[in-house]
Amino acid sequence: MAEPQHFLAQIIAQHKAEGRYGGRVVTRFPPEPNGSLHIGHSKSIALNFGLAAQFGGVCHLRYDDTNPETEEQEYVASILEAVRWLGFDPGDKIFYASDYFAPLYDYANLLIRKGLAYVCELTEEQTREHRGTVTEAGRPSPFRERSVVENLALFARMLAGEFPEG
Repeated sequence: MAEPQHFLAQIIAQHKAEGRYGGRVVTRFPPEPNGSLHIGHSKSIALNFGLAAQFGGVCHLRYDDTNPETEEQEYVASILEAVRWLGFDPGDKIFYASDYFAPLYDYANLLIRKGLAYVCELTEEQTREHRGTVTEAGRPSPFRERSVVENLALFARMLAGEFPEG
């Protein structure tokens, strides 16, 4: 009797059999380089790099450096060392989320212009109150009804650093 495959491996095998994505398999490991890795990271490394290897694909090591000015190079290096220590090598597939900030900002502007996104000023506590529960529906943010023009102006001011973090 064949060993049952991990459910993700089953999905990938099905997609490859159907010719989805041109048969390409690309996974990613997206750590935040702001501390040491823990055991859960090793599981994710093994899963993502392992599935890519199993199906002849590639795994991207994509550092989730949301604020590159505060990230320490020691953590960036230690993550790569851990990936290699576990037997994997990202080769030239090492990326940084911060490299994509400009296009992501443009996408966010597009969503705002289309009325599909807005700048919300709820506090963390207010967000929790509005979120709802498994038995109770959430409530829309009162900032949801701002005009596109107002949202675009606020978003530009955010980029300019006019508001404190959070």
